[in-house]
Amino acid sequence: MSVPTGSVRSMTGFGSSRLQNEDGVQSWEIRTINSRYLEIKWRIPGYCRRLENGWEKIVRSYLTRGRVDISLDVRLTQPDAVCPTLDITQARGMLNQMQELAKLTDLPFQPDLNQLFLHSGLWRDPSGDLSERLVDYMSQGLHAALKDVQQARLREGQTLSRDILSRLERMTDILVKIRSRTAGLVPKRMELLHERIDALIQSYNAHRDAGPLVLDEPRMLQELALLSDRLDVSEELTRLAMHLEEARRILNHVADSGRRLDFLFQECLREISTCGNKTQDAEISRDVVAFKAELEKCREQIQNLE
Repeated sequence: MSVPTGSVRSMTGFGSSRLQNEDGVQSWEIRTINSRYLEIKWRIPGYCRRLENGWEKIVRSYLTRGRVDISLDVRLTQPDAVCPTLDITQARGMLNQMQELAKLTDLPFQPDLNQLFLHSGLWRDPSGDLSERLVDYMSQGLHAALKDVQQARLREGQTLSRDILSRLERMTDILVKIRSRTAGLVPKRMELLHERIDALIQSYNAHRDAGPLVLDEPRMLQELALLSDRLDVSEELTRLAMHLEEARRILNHVADSGRRLDFLFQECLREISTCGNKTQDAEISRDVVAFKAELEKCREQIQNLE
């Protein structure tokens, strides 16, 4: 069995990073599981929401498939860097309006500045005010966590590749058996058919008063030729061997192998089913079942591949 040398990755993995400098401490955690497409879920502080689009581009430069759950915990040494900022101009305008209303209605008015906390519209999201240095610092943590999760996915992918390659070897051995058995299947089936026809003709002639029934040899040969063509699975076996070899190449040299192998193994299932249907032989049927069992395991495994 060949050893996988490509960069096949699993869609399952965990990665983390922890960075600390004068700005504070940041901790990233990334968990990935199977998914047909790339789905990113964020659990980050509110003041980082405006950074999601840029960070998503970073994630997509590392990952192509899977559900990705990303969480960030930040403990900054300078809390003013991320606190909401009050829109003083708007707040003063509101107070001036209330004072004007109090004068017009001749009602007492004593402003309560504590009420400003209740007006979310007066507070601006601080993410737009984050310093470039702080944004770069947090992006470095994201890069580090993504590299860590990629290493985990690569290790898992190598394990899956070795398992699939071993099953490809077993399927290749089964194909050799099927090819060997089908080599003698056509002559054996033709001989059996010829014997049955002879027996039927003899039985028919034994109870016939008129002239004997004579076998039409040219027509017989034509029918045997058609039977031979229906029993021939050499093309299917050749395509299967090519598919298995292509699967090895993909596992050894192609990174995004999951979808390619999924399509390739669907073709393998179609070809091996045709072999079983055409031959109608007990021993070959057992080989076909064994091949399908290994193939199904491979199809389950590639659902984990990116």
